[in-house]
Amino acid sequence: MKPAVSIVIPTFRRPDRIIKTITSALEQTGIDELVEIIVLDNDPEASAKYPVMQLTKSETRWPVIYGHEPAPGVANARNAALKLAQGDLIAFLDDDQYATAHWLQEMIAVQRQTKADIVFGPVQGRTHDDIPHKDYIERSFSNSGPEHSGIITHFYGCGNSLFSRKRFFNEYLVFNPSTNETGGEDCELFCRVEQEGAVFAWAASALVFEEIPPDRANLRYNFIKAFSFGQGPTQTAWQQRNLGRVAYWMAVGLAQAIVYGTLSIPLWLFRSAKRADMTDRAAQGLGKLLWFKGFEPRFYGASVL
Repeated sequence: MKPAVSIVIPTFRRPDRIIKTITSALEQTGIDELVEIIVLDNDPEASAKYPVMQLTKSETRWPVIYGHEPAPGVANARNAALKLAQGDLIAFLDDDQYATAHWLQEMIAVQRQTKADIVFGPVQGRTHDDIPHKDYIERSFSNSGPEHSGIITHFYGCGNSLFSRKRFFNEYLVFNPSTNETGGEDCELFCRVEQEGAVFAWAASALVFEEIPPDRANLRYNFIKAFSFGQGPTQTAWQQRNLGRVAYWMAVGLAQAIVYGTLSIPLWLFRSAKRADMTDRAAQGLGKLLWFKGFEPRFYGASVL
C-alpha cells in the first residue's frame, strides 16, 4: 500500500544523532495514516548506513528506508530523498532535530484544515552546555511564529515543514543544486513557489527541538550564519532580475549595518546582554549589502569534506 506521508530526514555525518531523530518520528501519536521514513545519507562514505540498517532489522511500526546520495550538498540530499518518497505529504526533519509526540498529527491537521501547500512548525534550539551567550545562540537556532495555527504570509525554514504534492514539488529538481554548499535551498524554493501562488500555514503546536552541536554553539558561527541569512533577500531579487528590489535590499542592508553596528559598540563595551543580538542584526545587514558571489559562506557539501 502506498504511504500517505513520507517523513524525510537528510543526514550528513551525524551517525550518533540520527537514531534519536528517527526514534522521535517512530513515536508519533494520533496517526492513522500509513507513514514511511526516508533517511537520506549524504556522506560519500555512507556513515549513517550501519546504524540505520541496524534499526531496520528490528520490527518498527513504519518502514524505515535508507537512501544514499554520495554527491554532497543540501539540495542534492533533499532532491534524492524526494525521489524515494512516495507520500503525497512530505514532512521534513533535520538530522539534529527531534519531534514531540503530537508533531506529525498537528502538521497534518493544519494542512487539511487550511489546504496549504507548505505547513511550518516551531523549532526550539537547545544546547546542554553552559556556554557564553547561550540564550542568543539557542534563539538563533529557533523558529517561533503566531500563537495560533492558520494561514501565514511568510515562510520559515525547511526543517520542521510539511509539503503537499498536490500542486508543487513533483519535478525532478525541486531544490536548486547551486545552493549545495551555501544553503538557502529552502528560501530559494519558497520564494519561487510563493510567486506561483503557494499557500503557507503555521502549525503552532507542532514543536520540534533542535540540538546545537558544540562547533555551532559559538558567536563566530552564528554571526556568519546571520550574514548568510541576510544575503537571502538580495540574492533572491537578483535571481528574479528585479534590479529595483536589489537596490532596495542593498540600501536596507547598508542602513542596518551602520545603525546596528554603531549601536553594538557601546553594548560590547558595557557587556550588555543585548550585544550579541545587535551584532547579529548588523551582520544580517552586511549580508544584504555584500550578497555577491565570493562573499557567500559555505557551510555544507563538498566545502566541509
